[in-house]
Amino acid sequence: MQVVNWLPRTELPFAAPSRPELLEPPEALVEAPVAPVPVVETPVVPTVKPAERVKVEVPRPSLASTRTGAKPAAEEAPVVARVAPVPPPRFALQLLRAGRCLLLVELPTGESFQARDPAYLLLKDMLRAAGLPDSPQIIGEPVRWPLLVRGTMDQGPEAARDFVQGFLSVRMEEVPCACLWLIGLPAVRFAGEADSDAFNRELQIEGLGSAWAVPGLELLMEEPQRKAAVWQAMRRLMARWKEPNE
Repeated sequence: MQVVNWLPRTELPFAAPSRPELLEPPEALVEAPVAPVPVVETPVVPTVKPAERVKVEVPRPSLASTRTGAKPAAEEAPVVARVAPVPPPRFALQLLRAGRCLLLVELPTGESFQARDPAYLLLKDMLRAAGLPDSPQIIGEPVRWPLLVRGTMDQGPEAARDFVQGFLSVRMEEVPCACLWLIGLPAVRFAGEADSDAFNRELQIEGLGSAWAVPGLELLMEEPQRKAAVWQAMRRLMARWKEPNE
């Protein structure tokens, strides 16, 4: 029954004496002061408006292009730059035979040699100095390039080289030679696959054998100081075309 203390109204017979402290009224409960809870101020965060989105306008094909079926500019195929074709080289070469040598000579004027041409007279002097007949035999017509004035045939530098080397190969099979003279830059370039740096030097050409690169006759006449180097190179190579019994 949850009874803590019980006191009778009258003294009970034969009961134990009461304890005085139990008869005193209980002390009133004093509530302890409660400390106030500190109030924390919440910082005010300024409201930031979201940045406005930039409107991107997507170009739409016009009604006219849609009807005609034309493609937008972004879908057009890229323009490929065209490489300008290399112009064909221009030269005229004459093949001659002197003793055991074949001579592929640049024609300074593009026309065949005449008996009194200064370039032809210089060539005769060179042959006499080399110990070869000074009246060389002309073999065939001059090789002129380009072959065609019009047409779609390739007439570039590589085609010219193949043609000149093929022409010489056929002639050398008919009558072998001890040394091939290449006189003039076109002869050196398209038969010997070399440049002006090879002047006065001996070249080994696949399929054609030994060759001697010589400056052009007109260049030797315009720059006589080049003749000394030609004579020196000639003396070094002379044993190639000399007859064994000479």
